Amino acid sequence: MKRSTRFGISMLGGLVVLAVVVGPLLAQATPYRTVDEAWGELPGDREWGAVSAIYPAPDGQSIWIAERCGQNTCTDRPDVDPILHFDLDGNLLNSFGAGELAWPHGMFVDDEGNVWVTDALGFGQQPEGWGHIIIKFSPEGEKLMTLGERGVAGGGPDHFTKPSDVLVAPDGSIFVVDGHDAGGSNRVVKFDADGNFIMEWGETGSANGQFSDPHALAMDSQGRLFVADRNNNRIQIFTQDGEFIQAWTQFARISGMFIDDNDILYAVDSESNQNRNPGWKRGVYIGSVQDGWVTEFIPDPELDPDTSGTSGGEGVAVDAYGNVYTAEVGPRTVMKHVRRGGS
Repeated sequence: MKRSTRFGISMLGGLVVLAVVVGPLLAQATPYRTVDEAWGELPGDREWGAVSAIYPAPDGQSIWIAERCGQNTCTDRPDVDPILHFDLDGNLLNSFGAGELAWPHGMFVDDEGNVWVTDALGFGQQPEGWGHIIIKFSPEGEKLMTLGERGVAGGGPDHFTKPSDVLVAPDGSIFVVDGHDAGGSNRVVKFDADGNFIMEWGETGSANGQFSDPHALAMDSQGRLFVADRNNNRIQIFTQDGEFIQAWTQFARISGMFIDDNDILYAVDSESNQNRNPGWKRGVYIGSVQDGWVTEFIPDPELDPDTSGTSGGEGVAVDAYGNVYTAEVGPRTVMKHVRRGGS
């Protein structure tokens, strides 16, 4: 199963899509129905915390999630496993990672089933000895690689400051978007398969190749790298050597992305409101990466999102049967959305 893939259309084209497609689209009924109850059975009396890290296994037959230990940080719960593996019915298969992550944020599962998680450490008081790293785990929970230095913020080839997401390309190259928060590091960092630094690009700003809260990554079948430049309300597309290709706006203010084997992009907006990206609705924007047209939409259930900082999904994943899972930071849950007529 191919996971991270692609989206489409230029900045100007994105405005055309907004005018011609997105407005009428949002007035239509969604082709998905949301399962009423929260998805995923947690052990004992444990409850969901904030969750944005979610990704399917390589075959799409199970789902990996990292949540924040029943609250919005794991720093005072070092005995709780934040990384959870579920079958598609929401039954817990295994868990691990206790004491390793403060604020799990982004996730990628590579072709060998290894689980990569970023620790963005973006909430509340910053305790010493936590965060600013990316960890690669085996499917059984063995720690295989760490990028960055735990508890030490910084830049350059060896350190990160609140890294948001990670992606592994088909050739094993590792990409990280570093700098959760609009005033953060705002860069993309590339490593080889062994974790050796290759290059970086980006700085704070809104011009092509600049970022403001780069929040998620994906890669298409052509090998182009897509960056959800959230605070700039766009996707930027690059070659794997950091050459800017184009920018798209038609998928709204993106927090998370996923692309399936049919070249369909699922882009989730958890933040648009009257102050941030006015005129756009929160929810999952769905469209073909071949032409960039947004054709379907799963709305955020929040009736008045202008009153809340974040709601609905922030992370998004899709299983082998086309079911959509949204990882929700504000509501602290995971929801499953199935196409009408499905199960």
